[in-house]
Amino acid sequence: MAELSLRPLSLGEILDRTFTLYRRNFLLFVGITAVPHLLTLAFNLCQVFFWNTTTAPASRARGAQLPAFPSSGTLAAVILGGLAAFLVYMVVYFFSQAGTIYAVSEIYLGRSTTISASLSRSWGQLGNLFGVSLLSFIGIAVGVICLIIPGIYLACRWICCVPAALLEELGPVSSLERSYRLTEDNAGRAFLIYVLYFVLTYAASILLVIPFTVAMALSIKDPAMVRAWTGLMQVGTFFSGVLVGPILLIATSVFYYDLRIRKEAFDLQLMMHPSGVVPSGTAGVPSMLS
Repeated sequence: MAELSLRPLSLGEILDRTFTLYRRNFLLFVGITAVPHLLTLAFNLCQVFFWNTTTAPASRARGAQLPAFPSSGTLAAVILGGLAAFLVYMVVYFFSQAGTIYAVSEIYLGRSTTISASLSRSWGQLGNLFGVSLLSFIGIAVGVICLIIPGIYLACRWICCVPAALLEELGPVSSLERSYRLTEDNAGRAFLIYVLYFVLTYAASILLVIPFTVAMALSIKDPAMVRAWTGLMQVGTFFSGVLVGPILLIATSVFYYDLRIRKEAFDLQLMMHPSGVVPSGTAGVPSMLS
């Protein structure tokens, strides 16, 4: 992708370049997202099978009786299962997130990469990504509580925090401050990127998830069919996330480089540093809380 010129882009050009990168490297980005998410899919399918085999016999034994209150052992199993599912999801999400951004960076700067190379670089960044995600989630949640609009604004201003954390090796707080500085006067463009992503996400859900959800609801009296449709719903959710998930990350990375080119002449810096190791220009970055 060396033919991609590094220059300031309009929003339309950012989106066009996003889909160009995705289309030309479709198997790479889908593979980076799919490989970790296969673990989530396997975990969810196991839950579907476990739920059917453990609860269905009990339901048949009770017949028309009201369900008994779950025992303490059952509650503990549900809680541990929920925690395990959350842990699996977070690890998978961070792996695919970091791998995709590293791949976009390599391709965007005219270098080649592979699925394994991109994912292997993610190992040492899981803790940092957890910190970035936790701080941004808390900040956005507080903003949403404060009449919603502040939360949306913060989400737009922090859209580049993950690329900043990974590509500039910044800590959680520094990443948020870095993104807040870069996106000054550009929150509107970030908002439209989010809007496009959510539209594509809902469209994929309508095609790949909702039909199985409806079929599951219509088969509620047949436990075997409910299990089958639930499993297919999990498969549909997997494909929906794998196909649409990379788009936001690619767009975010392209947007990040565009902001650096606009505000820090990143393209000229890259010309002076052909190795690709470009100073981040983070000295003196003001804190949004100062």
